[in-house]
Amino acid sequence: MDNQAVETTTYSLDAEPPKRRRRRGKRHLTLYRVGALTIGERRELCLIKNVSAGGMLIRVYSDIPPGTRLAVELKQGEPVSGMARWAEGESVGVVFDGPIDVLSLIALREEGPRPRMPRIEVGCAATVRDGATVIRTRAVNVSQGGLQVHSSVELAIGADVIVTLSGLAPEPALVKWRDGDCYGLAFNRVLAITQLVAWLQAQQAG
Repeated sequence: MDNQAVETTTYSLDAEPPKRRRRRGKRHLTLYRVGALTIGERRELCLIKNVSAGGMLIRVYSDIPPGTRLAVELKQGEPVSGMARWAEGESVGVVFDGPIDVLSLIALREEGPRPRMPRIEVGCAATVRDGATVIRTRAVNVSQGGLQVHSSVELAIGADVIVTLSGLAPEPALVKWRDGDCYGLAFNRVLAITQLVAWLQAQQAG
């Protein structure tokens, strides 16, 4: 892996709860979002790895068997209730009692303290232009600061490229890291959260 990839909390527009995630051999720097977990009268912290409309994947620090009723505070003062569907080591898959609005979690981040830029899982075509060469890739996730793409064509680490996603203006970016056929690209500027959310809403509607 060229440079170290940063793995942060991922958001998905999928209605299904996140699936089990297997550890990969290569190391990532993890910067997961911290959540407040409530089980009965007990309250503790957890790390939120992945959030979708239907559930989440969390890392816990106590024994939480499948079937346990719980609540996780994703936004301050607004806990979301659900049930542990499965548990594997420190990872627990939670299914919500009802679907949540994932985009509202992201959109509200424009006000108040600004946490790390959230990554949102997508599955759309993206073109990467390196000089006169145009490479067709698939976007895996996107944030205000960049995106991850899957490409069968090699991208040079440190290359200055232009990234195009349908519905967004072309963005200059830098190829930061590689992990197999996956590449991390950092935009030269930070996208406005309103711009990103509007694009995601269009993707969701489509």
